Amino acid sequence: MGPRDPEEPTSRKRKRPAPEIGPFVLRSLLEDLPLSADGDRDDIEINCVEFLDRNLYVGTSASEILHFFQIPPDPEDASAKPSYILASRLPPAFHEPPTSARPGVQQILLLPKVNKACILCNWTVTFYSLPELSPVFGTTQIRQCNWIGGIDLNLDPRGAEQDGKSPAVTVLASQNKRIRVIKISEDPRGLRVSVIDFPGSMISVRRDSFACVADARSYALLDVDRLQKIPLFPISSLDDSPSGNVGGHIEDISGNSAGGLSRSTSSAQGYPAGLSDDRGHGRSTSLGAFMSGGSRRHGPAGGNDERSGRETPEGIFRERSPSPAVATLHAAQWDLNSGQNANKPLPIPPTVSATTEAPPPGSVPTSAPVYLKPHIVSPTPQEFLLVTGTGPRDPGVGMFVNLDGDPTRSTLEFDKYPDELVVDGRGVGVDPTPTTMDGEEEGFVLASMARDFMEEQRYGIEVQRWDLDPGEAETEKFWLEIPSPNEAEQTARIGLRSVVDLGDIYFDEVVDRLRLKRFQPFAIRSMDASILSLHSVDSRTAMSLERVSGERKLFESSDSLPEGWEEHRNEEELQFAQRLGHCRTHLVAWSGKSIWWAVRNPLALRLDSIISAVIAPRIPNVQTYPSLDRRKLVELINSIRGREAKTETEFLTLGYIRQRAGLLLFLSGLDALASPLSELEYRITEDALLEGGLDPRVILALVPYLRNEILEGRTGIWIHGGVKDVADGFITNSIPTDNPEVMADSVMSDHILHFLRRFLTAWRKRKGFGSIANENEVFKSVDAALLIVLLQLDQSSSPNGPKENSVRIDLYALVDGGVDCFERAISLLESHHRLYPLSHLYQSRKMAGEVLATWRRIIEGETDEGGDLGDGEQRVRSYLAKIRNSALIEEYGVWLATRNPRLGVQVFAEDRSLVKFQPAQVVRILREGAPGAVKDYLEYLVFDKSHAEYINELIAYYLDIVMTKVEESKEAREILAQTYESYRALRPPKPTYRQFITDNMVDEEWWHSRLRLLQLLGGSQGTASEYDVAAILARIAPYTRELVPEVIILDGRQGQHEEALKLLTHGLGDYDTAISYCLRDGSSIYHPIISGTMARESLPSHEQQAKLFNFLLAEFLQIEDVSNRIEQTSSLLERFGSWFDVGYVLRLIPDSWSVELVSGFLVSALRRIVRERSETMIAKALSGAENLKVTASLIEEIDAAGPSIEAES
Repeated sequence: MGPRDPEEPTSRKRKRPAPEIGPFVLRSLLEDLPLSADGDRDDIEINCVEFLDRNLYVGTSASEILHFFQIPPDPEDASAKPSYILASRLPPAFHEPPTSARPGVQQILLLPKVNKACILCNWTVTFYSLPELSPVFGTTQIRQCNWIGGIDLNLDPRGAEQDGKSPAVTVLASQNKRIRVIKISEDPRGLRVSVIDFPGSMISVRRDSFACVADARSYALLDVDRLQKIPLFPISSLDDSPSGNVGGHIEDISGNSAGGLSRSTSSAQGYPAGLSDDRGHGRSTSLGAFMSGGSRRHGPAGGNDERSGRETPEGIFRERSPSPAVATLHAAQWDLNSGQNANKPLPIPPTVSATTEAPPPGSVPTSAPVYLKPHIVSPTPQEFLLVTGTGPRDPGVGMFVNLDGDPTRSTLEFDKYPDELVVDGRGVGVDPTPTTMDGEEEGFVLASMARDFMEEQRYGIEVQRWDLDPGEAETEKFWLEIPSPNEAEQTARIGLRSVVDLGDIYFDEVVDRLRLKRFQPFAIRSMDASILSLHSVDSRTAMSLERVSGERKLFESSDSLPEGWEEHRNEEELQFAQRLGHCRTHLVAWSGKSIWWAVRNPLALRLDSIISAVIAPRIPNVQTYPSLDRRKLVELINSIRGREAKTETEFLTLGYIRQRAGLLLFLSGLDALASPLSELEYRITEDALLEGGLDPRVILALVPYLRNEILEGRTGIWIHGGVKDVADGFITNSIPTDNPEVMADSVMSDHILHFLRRFLTAWRKRKGFGSIANENEVFKSVDAALLIVLLQLDQSSSPNGPKENSVRIDLYALVDGGVDCFERAISLLESHHRLYPLSHLYQSRKMAGEVLATWRRIIEGETDEGGDLGDGEQRVRSYLAKIRNSALIEEYGVWLATRNPRLGVQVFAEDRSLVKFQPAQVVRILREGAPGAVKDYLEYLVFDKSHAEYINELIAYYLDIVMTKVEESKEAREILAQTYESYRALRPPKPTYRQFITDNMVDEEWWHSRLRLLQLLGGSQGTASEYDVAAILARIAPYTRELVPEVIILDGRQGQHEEALKLLTHGLGDYDTAISYCLRDGSSIYHPIISGTMARESLPSHEQQAKLFNFLLAEFLQIEDVSNRIEQTSSLLERFGSWFDVGYVLRLIPDSWSVELVSGFLVSALRRIVRERSETMIAKALSGAENLKVTASLIEEIDAAGPSIEAES
């Protein structure tokens, strides 16, 4: 089945059957029926078919009913089809028609509710019992009957009466002048008859008491209970003959002729008088007028309809036949215009009267009327679908009317006027009824017709939806032809019928496509070949593939499954899928000698046929890279996007279609001969595969570079059979290549890599979902493959590209988040020389030792392709502060201290570290593992933490460094001497010598160590900092001229202040330091003073300071440079004159000096003397006053105490 395509050549259709993409397909019910009893006739045709309770009834044009009995298939084999045996060949009784035309069995009406069957054969109705078709009701017949039917479609044909009465069914039988309303029950005399005055009716469909009927020219609505009629519209729109019956007049259709069930008596059908008063009044275009006289009634009215007798005479249903001439004329006109087969004439069109009036003289002859076969079906309980047209070879129009006769929906268009018409499905938006509760929701109308294909007329079935508004969705029509290779059957009419019982159809194709089968990628092609290919693509990973193969074999061989488990699993999957292959239908079609079920095309086959229709192999008989119409495949995927499944079968079908369509699109992207997929197509492929839930290992199996990352697990990979066929075909027909460039271009292009990156990343987000089978193996495979893809992409990406667009972010997110394939990930990162991501992988498992070991490898120079570690030593230091493993901290702290002592010391000195070490412990550790870092740690303890107990040890380190340098390097000694000369050459004001050597620092360790040495030697850190002055002096004794500041400090420590001041004044020329020496008694002269102050208790006494200043004055007066001598002496006396005795100074100052040189000192000294004299006088006066105050107080106390007498004892 496929969409309409009249232009397709017939020859092509015969060579290649069209894909069954339509909503219905034909499946064989019975073939090669023995229509002829003797087998000598080929002109016998099937006229009608019915099916009930495994009984198949076939009416033929030879006036026979073939009764077949169904033999059910083997219950153990769900796919087996039933067989049929011919139970009987029944020639129904009939009255000889007035003409020679004998259409044969025209109708088979089954009434399972009362176990009766009504057979219309050659315009004669006879009655039989079910299922064996034994005659009932004696010799009762209805002669000259055009049709029989009109069963209430609102009632279940098998249901029992709810009120407990014996079951009965009401049917309508059409005769030339009236319609008989017959109520049939199981009673052997169960026939009751009433009459409706409606001549020439040919078909009827009834809902409750409302029947839609048609005669040869027009349609009408009848109220069977009230016996009212309203005409609707003509069958042929070209029928312009005058008629007073069409146009909306409500007419009385009650009959007055006798009717009953007795041979000897008859009576007219009686109705209440009140009802007849309302008939025939008013005009209306709908049956709404039926409701004006009272509520609707559901059954015959009145009590006079139960007349009965022991026998029913044959003539009780007999109508007068039309004259032979008129009957022959009408039959010929119907045959000519409708194109019916001569061997299968339809009922004789009715005549208004038994005679034909001659046209009046002078009248103009009119063209013969166009007679079209009327079609009436009822798709819903409230609607009828009627077909009109202009001619049998012209298009037809379907019109919907409700029970009131009003149009309800948009019209339907048929390409040709139908021969037969049936509907299926309750319709979207239509409330279900008890009879349609289990039916499909979508509503379809199937029309049998003949269409022209090129110069050939072919018969088929046109299928379209009746429940869609053409304004909302474009109506799509499908053309269905009988699946017969017989050319004669292709040009034979197709009959359609909705049978009473449902038939079961089994679709092997659905089972084959939807059942799960084991997919074995490594059994299809040799794994050794895959490894060989991978060796040629990337030798870095080759060394780990053999290990992966061994691990896979070991993993899959452990905990072996019981013998025969795979066969058992296959059987279980088959049994499950067999439920999905069962469908049911009540539609049958026939043509020639064959009968088919017209069944809903399963969604899996329908959509799969669409996929198959867009695929064509690029190389004949080779499906490696199928060439397909991507646009149509994308349209298919989009058509089911977001579609919610309503049944289990639909859920599995949609998943399967998404998987197969997405897989084919992906394979199309692998085709090097085709244009690459666009980004949108890759996104659609990704969404289809993810929404379909395809096992990602199937995609990995299609990429040789990733195939060896698959872990099948103990039970393997199970996927839909249709998907497995596609994957197997690709892998089997893949042509291996030893050219790595070709493989890289065709398999691992950036487009495919980015697709795999998104697809696998999306799959990783499903971790923990309980619906994923073999979760452990799936995500191990996914993680390993994603890691390879990201490594490959990162290798080809620009290292300086935008950081937010780099795949490196995804790479680190993958390893940071942890992977299930931990050991495999280690191998991959090692083989790709990506050590820093490897450290992230270890960190995801909290493996601090491996993290540090990996960083150490990078720092020590091992290749790391990414180069993302940055300042590795600093990273190690920071990391050690965050872990609690003291052994690791000690190990890598010592390693770092060996490489970078200053940074390594910070590991043990970090205040924020989670593990604290005692200083003594650290010193011991460093002495054993990193001796070169001990000094740095001691500096930290002394200068940062003020641990004075380590000063002596640190002094020893500094002294060793300085002395080693001075002893070994003449250049160093010259540098020191030069600094002294340079400093002495400076004119005041000048910085101190310490500031001078700091500003003019030599960037060498010994120079820095000397500065720190001076700071420690000249500091005042308390008793804990007392060092061995004599030992130090002995060490530096050979180089006292080069180490002048050190000698000065040591002299001060020994109390040799005069020597110290002499060196400061004459050896260095550092006058400011000399003054500081006097003020501080020689301590802390090279130690930085915080905030420029010292504690008062740490200062020497005024007398001691005065003594030192006297020494300094004597040295200043001996400065060789006269101007410098005068300047420094004058400044000293003026600034610190209060520490000098005037007489002493005057004695020391040479007589040759002018008074002006010391005027400042003298003025300040005199002022000081005057101030001291005044202060002395004031103090004396205050002391006298205080003495008087004390004396007066004593006298007052004596007076208060009074005299006392002391007697001698």
